[in-house]
Amino acid sequence: MVSNYVANSKTTARWCDRCGTLVLGNACGCGSEIRSFQINSPGDVRPAMGKGRDLVLALLKENFGTDGGLSDKAIFLNKIPGADRSDEVIAHGEVIAVIRFEVELNRFSLELRQAGAELLKDMATTNVVVFGNMSGHLKGKSVPGANIREIKGDFEEGAPLLLIKGGKVGPGTAYVSSKEMRDAEKAFRIKDLNSLTNMPLSPDSDRKRFISANLAHLRSIESNAASDIRSFIKDKKQPVTSSFSGGKDSLAALGVLMKVKKDPELLFVDTGLEFPETVAYVDDFVKKHRLRLHRAEAGDAFWKNVGAFGPPAKDFRWCCKVCKLGPITDMIAKDFPKGTITIEGNRMLESFSRSKIGFVSKNPFVPNQTNLNPIRTWTSAEVWGYIWMRGLEYNPMYDRDFERIGCYLCASCLSSEWRNVEKTHPKLYKRWEDHLLHYAKERSLPKEYVDMGFWRWKVMPPKMVRIAEERNLHFQPSTGAGPSMKVLKGASSCAAGGFSMEAVVTVPRSRDFSSVAEALRTVGEVKYSDDFEIALVKTKAGTAKLFGGGQVSVTSKRKEDAESLFERSVKSLLRAQMCTSCGICAKKCARRAIKIKDGFHVDPNKCNSCGRCESSCMVSHYYDKII
Repeated sequence: MVSNYVANSKTTARWCDRCGTLVLGNACGCGSEIRSFQINSPGDVRPAMGKGRDLVLALLKENFGTDGGLSDKAIFLNKIPGADRSDEVIAHGEVIAVIRFEVELNRFSLELRQAGAELLKDMATTNVVVFGNMSGHLKGKSVPGANIREIKGDFEEGAPLLLIKGGKVGPGTAYVSSKEMRDAEKAFRIKDLNSLTNMPLSPDSDRKRFISANLAHLRSIESNAASDIRSFIKDKKQPVTSSFSGGKDSLAALGVLMKVKKDPELLFVDTGLEFPETVAYVDDFVKKHRLRLHRAEAGDAFWKNVGAFGPPAKDFRWCCKVCKLGPITDMIAKDFPKGTITIEGNRMLESFSRSKIGFVSKNPFVPNQTNLNPIRTWTSAEVWGYIWMRGLEYNPMYDRDFERIGCYLCASCLSSEWRNVEKTHPKLYKRWEDHLLHYAKERSLPKEYVDMGFWRWKVMPPKMVRIAEERNLHFQPSTGAGPSMKVLKGASSCAAGGFSMEAVVTVPRSRDFSSVAEALRTVGEVKYSDDFEIALVKTKAGTAKLFGGGQVSVTSKRKEDAESLFERSVKSLLRAQMCTSCGICAKKCARRAIKIKDGFHVDPNKCNSCGRCESSCMVSHYYDKII
């Protein structure tokens, strides 16, 4: 399958009409000729499984009175751009429909596509409109009720329609209900309308047929991935481990590693926010395969810090640093003092941020680990095909219509999956939902902030801004004790020469002000007055003063130096008061100048103010989101 991470473009997928399934390589295992068709980019197609498959069939039956005869056919889903979950539905080697989760209505909707209209033409018993008296190019046109000849079934405004005009069929949308349609000036809109193509219909197909059709390809990608691992670790002395999160990608990556090493050691981080099924699955898998598991536990770190940082967001994932990277850094330092080479399940098609990931990568927040990404180029369909080919047990949550499995309240999951959590784990759902509602109420935020998932962004993307504007919603908190900064004077010339900056920074105080002086030692030489709560830091670039009341004053000979010193000083203030004691900065410090005990403490005799600890600090990393 050819894939590229470009939104709203097309990519090519392949299908075998004889096997009735998706073909991942350039040939089908049965030897038959394969057929190409177009899907939306990037094309990370996945098989419809369990409740996800049931959802597709139920939506078809709900809207057209039939499941289209797809109950025993191969169905695949392809994620496309949308406000929330949006998937192309692939069957018979064509995109037959699109399913979307409507956040406001808290339900899924279905849009029929041209191939779907042709498939359902002789099976649909409702949402069918036969019309005439129109000619020419009709795509996108509105049709008056006077042109309607027959209406099948009862439906409401906005319902998807199957349109028939002579020998042509196509999808449409109802402008009014079926009862009002004949008298309406604009009854429905034509999305597409074409002559029948005699679309080839596939035979019944299952996982075994999918594996058989793609066996050679799956073995080839396994061989290539294993070869990459083998070549890299050949002369390395560090122990090789495998990250095992309980998700499908880490499972596939482990499967590849097991072709290279028979008994690999596994790393699992219990973030304290895992689904109970995930924890049980990891334990059962390790026991069954007699593997050694290294477990890092975050405990209640999330709930201890959420009050200070607020809800995590897609662009403010402080929880990952606190609940995952901090614990695993500690665990690796303890169990693998010389570091480790870890096999990861990262894939390019998972997200835009990973679209350029290489085979070898390092996370700056986990300094004692080198990551290998052997399945980085695989599609989701290849991952599932490989898991099924190897007979590897997978997390049962996938059969409950979860596309990605991680922390149950992850800001990166979709609203549709969060509503799914309400069904599968009501107690977990209620705890987080109640917290969000309380957070919104304290800050005079509208209820939609929670209900429509706006909390998932610190800085909202254009699509969410547009949705908020359409509903006249505003999300600037009017109250709250979160960190804030009021700049009194930007970097500007001083009467005494040079440049200066002044601001008042408000940060909830969780520690004595002496902790700020500790943090400033990573910036330069510090003098501190406990009586007056004043910290003075001197560097080659200039001088900064920080006061217990939050005032920050910086002077420097150059404007750029004033701005840089100001930022580092404010970051030190935040680090001191908001430190989560994750310990990553201590592991990053080559001079071992940092100790962690209720915050971080700096030994001025060892620290050379290199700034490496600052670059590894979650608080510094999200400076622009926190302030």
